[in-house]
Amino acid sequence: MPARLLEPTRQTVTPVAERHDPEARRRLSAPALRAFFTLAARWGLNIDEQRALLGWPSRSTLFAWKKGQAGALPYDTLTRLSLLLGIYKALHVLYPDDAFADEWPKLRNTNPIFAGRRPLDLMVPGDVEALYAVRRLLDGRRGGWH
Repeated sequence: MPARLLEPTRQTVTPVAERHDPEARRRLSAPALRAFFTLAARWGLNIDEQRALLGWPSRSTLFAWKKGQAGALPYDTLTRLSLLLGIYKALHVLYPDDAFADEWPKLRNTNPIFAGRRPLDLMVPGDVEALYAVRRLLDGRRGGWH
């Protein structure tokens, strides 16, 4: 009888935030928004850029979020926040100069996905797929794929 190289294991994966679990989304919402507003300040984002990146919440909603009145954010908003914070982190891993890492979203870029535009020019008017594209690009660079 051949020896088993790998024994089957039972692993259960518990998602960080279930789409339909408002309590999980509530726990993540406030810290994610605090991190986003720090990112927004570091990137010099205006109110409309912030709203666009978050999926166009109303101005009053955005200001309530800034005051810490978030509750349980919609899953789409949490997804956007996760992507943006991943982009921010990737930039700071790739570029140890914090000032350059924070300026990168506003610099013209020759990568084909940007076509000579600034990364924010893709992310702000784009949908969540634009955020995924930038995140994938930066993660690829971190992994040596680009």
